[in-house]
Amino acid sequence: MQTSAFGTNKRGEKATLYVLENKNHTVIKVTDHGATLVSVLFPDKNGIVRDVVLGYDSAEEYDGHTCYFGATIGRNGNRIDKAQLMIDGKLCKIPANENGNSLHSGPNGFNCVVWEVKEYTGNSITFFHLSKEEEQGFPGNLKVEVTYTLTDEDAVEISYRGEADKTTVMNFTNHSYFNLGGHDSGSAMNQKLQILADAYHPVRDSQSIPTGEIAPVEGTPMDFRTMKTIGEDIEADFEQLKFTKGYDHNYVLSDKVGELKVMANAYCEETGIAMEASTDCCGVQLYAGNYIGDQTGKDGRAYCDRCGFCLEAQFYPNAVNQKNAPSPLVKAGEVFTTRTIYRFYVK
Repeated sequence: MQTSAFGTNKRGEKATLYVLENKNHTVIKVTDHGATLVSVLFPDKNGIVRDVVLGYDSAEEYDGHTCYFGATIGRNGNRIDKAQLMIDGKLCKIPANENGNSLHSGPNGFNCVVWEVKEYTGNSITFFHLSKEEEQGFPGNLKVEVTYTLTDEDAVEISYRGEADKTTVMNFTNHSYFNLGGHDSGSAMNQKLQILADAYHPVRDSQSIPTGEIAPVEGTPMDFRTMKTIGEDIEADFEQLKFTKGYDHNYVLSDKVGELKVMANAYCEETGIAMEASTDCCGVQLYAGNYIGDQTGKDGRAYCDRCGFCLEAQFYPNAVNQKNAPSPLVKAGEVFTTRTIYRFYVK
């Protein structure tokens, strides 16, 4: 496995970049800073290698921005209303970082941590982190592992394993922004997307906290059951899209956790690159990159709003406060595992 220095974060910790390659010469690059997926290099229909995820060139740049490009998110992905929840009858308050709510576990999420490398091979690497109780305010000391595997079928498999000494939240996800035209190709809104879900969670306002309702997608701009371009309905006169400046909603895949299924398919006609996304999670958050802003990404390339889209497999947003939702709480001593797979191919 090739490695190289990846800069120093704001706490003075040095980061490393790791390169994984399969027999097809598909390459992914990951860093121990945030256990982050930095690059996916895959040839298009003309044999031109495209990097299909957004990112930066150093740990310093990842520390300086808040888009969570490619990062491992935890202990809790997505939002927690009022940054508080009940665990074993006790009120647990965690740091708020967005409108009084907690987004992606607040300011000390897993994306800020330099993870230990537990083990690696030519096409797989496992990162480890001991998340201490005082790190985010959640109960318990959590031992968590994230494994990236690049299969010979050109799939990036992301597996998570967690175990804590108290009942706590384990809702891990990956926050990669995909652009199947290449990270430097501008807007991703002409790329096609299918989400295999009949329902989604409406949000109550621009703070993006779900109402608790499970609403059918049928007859609304939220319907991606039949593949369409991401941008086809994104500007529709629809309150939910106006709240969030575009898609930033959770789709209901199942009411169970642990059953691997295809959650989405995506395709770029210009490059011919397609992606099949699978997970054993119960939900997937579609985020259309509405608030990326004007940034400089890898290789000095310009990024802007909607130049990438996310498919974040996870528990439902604010599930810790929703009685009828699958619960992300895991009891002390129990081992929690989950995985998500993004497979790339040309059609």
